[in-house]
Amino acid sequence: MRLSSKSVVLISWLSRLNGISSGVREMALKKGDFALINFTSKIKESNEIIETTFEDVAKEAGLHRAENVYEPHFVVVGEGWVPRGLDEALVSLEVGEEKTVEVPPEKGFGQRDPAKMRLIPMRRFKNERVTPVPGARIEVDGRSALVRSVGAGRVQVDFNHPLAGKTLIYNVKLEKTLESSEEKVRAVIHRRIPVPPIERFKVALSQGECTIQIPQEAFLTEGLQLIKRAISTDLQKLMPELVAVTFTETFRRPEAASEVRPAEAASSKGTATTP
Repeated sequence: MRLSSKSVVLISWLSRLNGISSGVREMALKKGDFALINFTSKIKESNEIIETTFEDVAKEAGLHRAENVYEPHFVVVGEGWVPRGLDEALVSLEVGEEKTVEVPPEKGFGQRDPAKMRLIPMRRFKNERVTPVPGARIEVDGRSALVRSVGAGRVQVDFNHPLAGKTLIYNVKLEKTLESSEEKVRAVIHRRIPVPPIERFKVALSQGECTIQIPQEAFLTEGLQLIKRAISTDLQKLMPELVAVTFTETFRRPEAASEVRPAEAASSKGTATTP
């Protein structure tokens, strides 16, 4: 049976339309995808900015820290690396798309719990040579707490998260999805070791094995051995095709600062310094 020219045009148009629709679905984020996002978050009630990936916004809001790295934030959708309300909103987001997301306490940092308020004797702080001041954050039994009030003999501390009970507003944009295995590995490393630049790390992938060469600038990173274990755990969980992760560290002999090159030594012979 031969189709008329009108039928051929219609079929062609429907095929292209279906292809475009399929392409959109493939581009949209789904659970397990690796992505880079930019965002700024604020407390709904006060409009106070609390976190941002933009350095200029951080400076304007008085949040800037020289030690922070301001760049797109790496997430794996569904892993809980961001508040649940934001994590859920990332699903179906497309590259280049921006969205405003309202995150209620139950999908953010939880409701305030009165049971997390405690009174601690002042003598305990004196014994530990700590001076509690209202509004200061201190560590008690390995947990972070906010000093609410200081009395004659007791200190009231609050173990609730600082954002507990707050509704948060996120302005978020999906900048990029990471597709290649090397991109994904580098993102996982950078999440755990933000400095030095990720370009200084060498990554090799072959037959289910991943080898990561750590640059000398990272050797003194605090807790490096634990960080390497965490990177390995992350990679093998998020990339099941990896069966082994190997780290290499090469220690090179530094050149002596006082070492004189042969040419320089020859040119210096026969010279004298006038006192």
